[in-house]
Order: sequence, then structure tokens, then C-alpha cells
Amino acid sequence: MQKTAKTMADVVSFDQHSCGMFPRIISPYDDGKLSSFYVTEGLDSIWQHTIFDEGYKFDPQPKENPSKTKYLLALAVGIKQKVIVNKIVSKFSENFTIVLFHYDGRASEWDNEWSQRAIHISAKRQTKWWYVKRFLHPNIVAEYEYIFIWDEDFGVENFSAEEYIKVVKKYGLEISQPAVTSTKGLTYKMTLKRDGVEVHWQAVEDNCQSLFLPPCAGFVEIMAPVFSSNIWSCVWNMIQNDLVHGWGIDFEFYRCVEKPHIRIGVVDSQWINHLVLPTLSNEVLLVAYKDKHIYTVW
Repeated sequence: MQKTAKTMADVVSFDQHSCGMFPRIISPYDDGKLSSFYVTEGLDSIWQHTIFDEGYKFDPQPKENPSKTKYLLALAVGIKQKVIVNKIVSKFSENFTIVLFHYDGRASEWDNEWSQRAIHISAKRQTKWWYVKRFLHPNIVAEYEYIFIWDEDFGVENFSAEEYIKVVKKYGLEISQPAVTSTKGLTYKMTLKRDGVEVHWQAVEDNCQSLFLPPCAGFVEIMAPVFSSNIWSCVWNMIQNDLVHGWGIDFEFYRCVEKPHIRIGVVDSQWINHLVLPTLSNEVLLVAYKDKHIYTVW
């Protein structure tokens, strides 16, 4: 009898086989045996095959189901940034389900205490939005109020996820991101941290066609967006199956929100430092620039 994967807690590991994509799914609460799950809506074709990933190790001891979490943090990670990722996750309380997308396939080397309760999805040489399209289907993540989809190269000394959520709720933001500082420069003025305010919604950019549209308003970057569950289905359906880096899709997020110049904002009271540690190969970068061209036809 087929089961249905209803939450992210049911989706644990993924192995990209040489002949295509084969999900390897196992419940973190069983004895380590392979269990097949089938998503009944939206992802049927992806979940129809399972393959055992011999390189992934599981704790053989049965675990009790954790208490229900309110929010989701998803990170695309490589083992080289383990120290930085550990600092990032330390800023997220147990109210968060942690999902790691392992683009280097080295999931078993994450031995931090928190990684034992995290969900690990492994597929080599893939990027964040590739994982998001395949594993963060709206039906799967519907239980979470907010979904954080972050890169792995942030300094978080001035960030608290719980405080961030309070500000987002206070201002009714459907899409948001922390304000950004960086010694290596920023692409858009919209994301730059401002002093003396909790949130800002607008900026003056050189390529503004309207003060109410991206990148001057209704805009956050793809590096650290936070989405409410109310609009996630719209955003997810906007993501193409072959999207790589996602450059340019942030110019289209506003289409999922009513009054985007009010409901999309940058949180200044909780900010991050962008370390700018590129992990994409030259080949992937070429495809990323193609993504940007698709989404930035004004």
C-alpha cells in the first residue's frame, strides 16, 4: 500500500543516479530501512522511483516525532562552508525545521548536534532553486508560516530569526529579506541596511522604470528571501524546472503579492553580512546568466 509524503519530515535524502533523477526517501523515525513515499499531487512523476544511497548513513535507533515546528529554513550547502552554516543555523530556534540541500553530495559529514534533527537532501552539482522546485512543493511545506530560502555565505552576528519573524508579522510582509551589509559591495541599493528604521520598502536605483516596481520597490534579492505560506504556491509555480541560480526571478516575485510596494520589504533591524563566497563553476555561471536574461525583460 502506497504512503504519501505529507511533510518535509518525510523527505530525507536524494541521490542523482547516472541515468536520471531518482529520489531516495526514508523516514527519519524508522529503523533505517528503505520506505517508499508518493506525493499524490504535483510531484507524482518525481517520486515514482526510489534507490538506496549506500553513501548516506542513518542512525539506526528509532526516533520520536518532533513537536510541530512553525517555520522552515532551507539552505543549499557544501561541506567547505560547514563552520559558516553552523553559525547561521545557531540563529534559528527549535521553532524551525532545518533543510540542507547538499550540492557536493557529502551529507554524511555533517555531524553537528542540530544536523541530527535536520533534513538532508543530497544531489551533486545542483543549485538552490533546482532543489526548491523539486522538494519544496506547496503541499509539502503548507504547515509552515514562513519559508526562509537562503544561501550559505552570510555573517549573522546581528541577526535573530525569532526577532525577524516578529518584525515581519508587525508590518504584514508577505515577502521579505534581512537588510544586507558587505565589504565587497552590493548589487542593489534596495537591500542595503539603513540605520534608524525597522523596515524599508523603496529605494532609488539607476534603472527604475517605476518607483512602485522592482528594483525600486516590491523587491528582495534571491540570496536570502523569506516567503509567507500565503503566497508560496504562486512563487513556486513561477520557478521553472530547469532554473539554476535564479538570477532575475526576484524581479518577478512582486506579481504574487497584492500591493507589493507595501507587502514586500527589507528588515533593517535584523541584518546579515554577505560574505560573497561563490560556489558555482564557470559552466553553471553561464546557465545562471541565461536565467537572468529570461526574467529581466522589462
